[in-house]
Amino acid sequence: MNVFFPEIEPYKTHRLKVSPIHDLYIEEAGNPAGQPVVFLHGGPGAGLSTKYRRFFDPKHYRIILFDQRGSGKSTPHACLEENTTGHLVDDMEQIRKFLGINRWLVFGGSWGSTLAIVYAEKHPEAVTGLILRGIFLCRPEEIEWFYQKGCDLIFPDLWENFVKIIPPEERHQMIRAYYRRLTSPDRHVALAAAKAWSEWEGGTVKLLPNPDTLAEFQEEHMAVSLARIECHYFVNNCFFTEEDQLVRNSHKLHHIPAVIVHGRYDVVCPAKNAWDLHKAWPQAEMKIIPGAGHAADEPGILNALIEATEKFKGLK
Repeated sequence: MNVFFPEIEPYKTHRLKVSPIHDLYIEEAGNPAGQPVVFLHGGPGAGLSTKYRRFFDPKHYRIILFDQRGSGKSTPHACLEENTTGHLVDDMEQIRKFLGINRWLVFGGSWGSTLAIVYAEKHPEAVTGLILRGIFLCRPEEIEWFYQKGCDLIFPDLWENFVKIIPPEERHQMIRAYYRRLTSPDRHVALAAAKAWSEWEGGTVKLLPNPDTLAEFQEEHMAVSLARIECHYFVNNCFFTEEDQLVRNSHKLHHIPAVIVHGRYDVVCPAKNAWDLHKAWPQAEMKIIPGAGHAADEPGILNALIEATEKFKGLK
């Protein structure tokens, strides 16, 4: 069973101004002359964790990680202005060119899988391969499942905490109700909504809930950016212009080597998402992991992800 590679520190960090508003934090770890791989974090809005460097053999890979707009160490924190899927795709191209990289392996989980697919569909010439985990396709039924009706039947106790700050007359549109509070000028209202939103996600992300994971999601800096930016994207249909956009455009990916890893009991992003993508893109290797939920560090998922990073060594 594969486990995380040893802890490492970045050998270089950067600040990159990608717009008049947004300044991104970027770090490089591993082998400066190695095979380039870019890691795309989830959320949107979650930001980086030090463990994300550890999916990759540091002797082989030049590991590129960055906090997406409004997330982590990027500034301004939790900013919604000029923060769309298209902006993030363009940021990736700015980062790639800034670092002098011709082509790179793209690794993304949850929202990171969404961004990876959108990027690869727009810039297939820049992608050597894709490693995707916990597929999120940003379809209305997926958002409805997790934030309106579906997942509440599995976690009724946690759902009660999620809905209790919303008056009954607004609960038929939970995303919009939360958006009003997360964008409220009253800091106390906005922070209470952010913590409730993040608690719901942190409590459901693993097959067996973990207090450390929940504490990570409840940390104020992360909770605010995660809740505000996620809700901003979801209330705007992730800024997609076509129905089922990622699946409909998946023919653009058929020539790219890819591995899809998904937990069988993922309740945040149900396995049907991965299955629908795989049916449209049968060239991608599909791994449904028994005994796993959504989180990347669950043992079976972690094992499969590191198998993929080892398998894709040498892609050009």
